Amino acid sequence: MSKYVIFFSYTPQAWASMIEKPSDRLAAVREAAEPLGVTVDSLYFMFGEWDGFLVADAPDSDAAAAIAIAVNSTGAFRAMQTHPLIEPEHLAEVLASSSTGVAGYQPPGA
Repeated sequence: MSKYVIFFSYTPQAWASMIEKPSDRLAAVREAAEPLGVTVDSLYFMFGEWDGFLVADAPDSDAAAAIAIAVNSTGAFRAMQTHPLIEPEHLAEVLASSSTGVAGYQPPGA
């Protein structure tokens, strides 16, 4: 399983609906995610450019994309971004692989 973060911002209409009829958004996302093999770790709301973010475990990028597309297709979101997360203990392996790429890369104008 890999971890993903999904940043999201609701439409004004979605916020109005939630004010009018509050509901457990974490339960709603979990219900949509579980049939896709995605386990929701956490859901947070925040101020700023994004209204919140979700951290989830997914078996692969297809499953992560599927849940993002499924909830985004409802029209409740004005923006959404999905990003894979790198576990701290896996970073050394990623950096080691990067050294191979650096050796063969020619920067622009070189």
